Amino acid sequence: MTPLTPDEWVAVRLTLVVAFRAVAFGLPVALLAAFVLTRRFPLRSALDAIVHLPLALPPVVVGWLLLLTFGIRGPIGAWLQSWFGIRLVFTAEGASLACAVMSFPLAVRAIRLSLEAIDPGLDQAARTLGAGPLDRFLTVTLPLAAPGVIVGALVAFAASLGEFGAVIVFASNVPGETQTLPLAIYTALQTPGGEDVAARLSVVSITLAVVALLAADFAGRRLRRRVGR
Repeated sequence: MTPLTPDEWVAVRLTLVVAFRAVAFGLPVALLAAFVLTRRFPLRSALDAIVHLPLALPPVVVGWLLLLTFGIRGPIGAWLQSWFGIRLVFTAEGASLACAVMSFPLAVRAIRLSLEAIDPGLDQAARTLGAGPLDRFLTVTLPLAAPGVIVGALVAFAASLGEFGAVIVFASNVPGETQTLPLAIYTALQTPGGEDVAARLSVVSITLAVVALLAADFAGRRLRRRVGR
């Protein structure tokens, strides 16, 4: 197989950057959402449905909703543009946002399972010793939930590597700007004689996804042994 061209390496680098940003944007929110969903409150089922909605909707619909919300005429997009000069639509940052939204339920699911497996008695013991809510979360809950957090981050990263529909709708397909690996593969397949390019990029895409998933499995098992779970 012939080596990747400089333009193809740009797509690979952009894919990694977009995926890293998606995890950085989405993981703190996913941790908060997972923590809230482990509590009992009247509208928990509705919140759970909203969190998992990107898994049920077609990615193109998610991208369209992002366009309506974060586009230059959308309620949040117009506010970001006028107050901070930030434009997300048709940018690499917008691609990261689209990936973060699509991978968000996967991260929440992994973290929530880890939180629900923690013995409630440990939190109660820390409370009787005078630890406050934030102190208990940082010193008891978060360390014990670390396997789920790490696995959630790596699974979200792997999912972001392959996101296509939401990205192409919200961020478009601009070479060197928003064209990630899935979009570059799609473009190659639409080009006469582009099968070789698509094959090379597909091999890279498969390799990155397998490495990320293996890393998630390895990190999860290693951390679970370390915390004794």
